[in-house]
Amino acid sequence: MTRTTRTTRTPSAVARALERIGRLDPALNAFIEVWPDEALAREPEARELPLGGLPFAVKGPAGARSYAARRLIAAGGVPVGATSVPGPGTVWQTWGQGAHGRTVNPWRADRTPGGSSAGSAVAVAAGMAELATGSDGAGSVRIPAAWCGVFGLKTTNGLLPSPDRSGLASAGVLARSAAGAERYLRHVLDGYEPPAAPPLPLPAVYSEGLGFADVDPEVAAVVRAAVDRLVAAGTVRLLDTGCELLDPARAWQAVRGGAPGDPAAVAVRRANDDRLDALFAAAPLLLTPVTPNRPHGHEGPGDLYSTALTWVFNLSGHPAASLPAGFTGDGCPVGLQLVAARGADVSLLGMAHAVESMLPTVRS
Repeated sequence: MTRTTRTTRTPSAVARALERIGRLDPALNAFIEVWPDEALAREPEARELPLGGLPFAVKGPAGARSYAARRLIAAGGVPVGATSVPGPGTVWQTWGQGAHGRTVNPWRADRTPGGSSAGSAVAVAAGMAELATGSDGAGSVRIPAAWCGVFGLKTTNGLLPSPDRSGLASAGVLARSAAGAERYLRHVLDGYEPPAAPPLPLPAVYSEGLGFADVDPEVAAVVRAAVDRLVAAGTVRLLDTGCELLDPARAWQAVRGGAPGDPAAVAVRRANDDRLDALFAAAPLLLTPVTPNRPHGHEGPGDLYSTALTWVFNLSGHPAASLPAGFTGDGCPVGLQLVAARGADVSLLGMAHAVESMLPTVRS
């Protein structure tokens, strides 16, 4: 009798990503375009490069032409599709419009995933891509990262090329962890050197509302519990000081509107820069909630600015990250924001790695 031996071939990383997109995206609507033929054709050659055929997603229809995407492709990353961004005429830039309809939060379909890097956050949270590119002009990486329970990094303004003439937007990445974001930065940043493990405990300043924002009490409680856990674990040592900044809303709007020289905007930026310079001279890390609110419904947040705690760092230029801190009682993820000195992006990732190892792992 002749025996036939069957060889079972394990699907490649790209094939697995495409399978998950095909199975999950009709409900989540994270993608506006998917490129299966191009991705599978690119993968064999990409496997020989440093990223080894890592499947990633790009933000929006022009994402594949971005500086970061081109650097990732050159290093062996394989783009599998373009993710959703807000549709035309959207007043609140906190959701996306995918090929099949509005993008939904993978934890609660009746809630928005945040934006404008909406689809990128959902793609990573649902395992449809290992990482995804984003851009952050007011919180557009950090907010969806917080609301989808993934890691998000806004780089220092000007560190990487950005097409935004206002100077507010900087390149960013969404990943499952700080380690995933580190893979991104390693291959898009010239002269990158891996971060050394930071000495613990990390001196840090905690501020619930940065001196001006009203934060949902349950969101504040989740973040404070995460910070207390970090203190108890010896990861963080809180300094006996706060962070009192001026509300940046009007200054951000003036800069975005093409009036960076507006006297009121200049005064707010100068005051906040001085206060942040003093803070980072004393401590390497600032901790805050990412948003003052939890994910809202698809109709929008009303009069509340989800950007209240994020856009101040687009004005100041500091690198900032969002990592999962826990959940509110209604099942919505909450993000902890980590902010570091300008140009300390690599150190920020090292500190984020130490912090996230002490917090609950969030997976969808």
